[in-house]
Amino acid sequence: MAVKDESLTTQAVIKAASMIPSFNPKNTPAEGGSEIYHEIIKLTKNPDPYRKIKEQHIQEALSILPELESMVQNSEDPLLMAIRIAIAGNVIDLGITEKVNVVENVKKILTQPFGIFHYDAFRSTLEKADHILYLGDNAGESVFDTILIKALKKKVIYAVREKPVINDVTRHEAVLSGIDQVAEIISSGTSAAGTILKFCNPSFLNIFKKAPMIISKGQGNYEGLSDERKPIFFLLKAKCGPIAQDIGVKQGDIILKSAL
Repeated sequence: MAVKDESLTTQAVIKAASMIPSFNPKNTPAEGGSEIYHEIIKLTKNPDPYRKIKEQHIQEALSILPELESMVQNSEDPLLMAIRIAIAGNVIDLGITEKVNVVENVKKILTQPFGIFHYDAFRSTLEKADHILYLGDNAGESVFDTILIKALKKKVIYAVREKPVINDVTRHEAVLSGIDQVAEIISSGTSAAGTILKFCNPSFLNIFKKAPMIISKGQGNYEGLSDERKPIFFLLKAKCGPIAQDIGVKQGDIILKSAL
């Protein structure tokens, strides 16, 4: 995706393979993957190889947004429906697969049972919080995030990646998705494929430390924050075996999990 020059592609594969033995096994997969990604960017001189596909997924998501908003409005529990929709957006992950049928996957997740369902704790924490820190994940799913942000009915600070990494959301995609209309957008200061606190900027860390409620979307953010004992709620689909095993669910399960 980054370059059509076959010789450069070969060089990139060799470079990635040479890096793996030096990885610290205690680091998260998001850290190692990000290191490889940024080396490929240097080699190919393409800073954002997923840009067109990110924008395409945003447009696909925007096209079904009115239907999804109507589903929330007509639901017996609008907040829960909005949570389901936000998790449904998590299937738009080019780190897992190149092709995603957005509509088909969303409709499936809207009726899928939860592997972990800490909804009562979510509502209780939300009721007490005067604002929420919301950690964005993939670019296409940021459209779905707007639905949940509206349903929260609280001030929301939405954190994005500082620079492009895989198909994660940056300020550019957040604005295309309409996040700026419903939340304050900030950068976490990192271009890792997840929220890894040691790579985040002081401004973000200060907001993170003081946040009365944090919503963490996706696997990359879970990898970086799963050991934190804060009022974090992880919203994701367990798309790979290691994450499912760590959480204690089946691969493919949808998750609403409290860190406390």
